[in-house]
Amino acid sequence: MVLRHLFVTMALTVCSITAGQKKQEQEFRIDKNELPKTILPLLTNHLQDVKRLRFYKEQDGNSTSFEVKFKKGRLHYSVEFDSIGTLEDVEFIINEHDIPSESLKSIQRYLGETYGKFRIKKIQQQYLNEKGETETVLKKAFQNLIIPEINYEIIVTSKKQKGFNEYEVTFNAMGHHILTRKSTMAKYDHVLFQ
Repeated sequence: MVLRHLFVTMALTVCSITAGQKKQEQEFRIDKNELPKTILPLLTNHLQDVKRLRFYKEQDGNSTSFEVKFKKGRLHYSVEFDSIGTLEDVEFIINEHDIPSESLKSIQRYLGETYGKFRIKKIQQQYLNEKGETETVLKKAFQNLIIPEINYEIIVTSKKQKGFNEYEVTFNAMGHHILTRKSTMAKYDHVLFQ
C-alpha cells in the first residue's frame, strides 16, 4: 500500500513537471553572417542542392540558439545549434505513416488518453547530438535512418474548457512519452518557410 502510494505520488509529480513546462520561443530571421562562425563549415557538405535556405536566431526563455532551415529533396529540415555554434539537433517534417506502426500506436494511445480530442499539426523526426558526435548525427539525419536514438516531436492542439491549447509532445523511437511543453506562441510554425 505504501509502495503504491509512493508510486502514484511520483507519477503525479512527473506529470505536473512535464505539463508545467512552457515553450515560449521567438524566432527572428537573420543573415548568414550573424551565425556563429562554426555553423556553416559543419553544414557545407549537406547544403548542396537545397532550396529555401534560411537562418534564424531563437530565444526560448533565457537560452539562445540558431537554426538553419531548408528543403532538401522532399524534406523540410531544421538544424539547430546552441549560442556558440555546437550542434543540438537535426529535425525534419514527416507524416504519421512514416512512424513505425507499433510506435505510432503507442503515441496515439498516449495522446488519446492525455488529450481526448486532439489534432496533430506537425510531426518532426529528431536526431539529438547528446554525445557530441556532430558528423555522425548529421550523417544519420541526412540519410533518414530509423535508429533507436531518434525522437518524434509532435505539435498537438487540444480543446480544453477555455478554448484550444497547443503542446509540443516528444516521444522516443518506441513511442514512449518523454516530455510535454505547452506552447505559448500564437502560431507555432509561422516562420517555417516564409
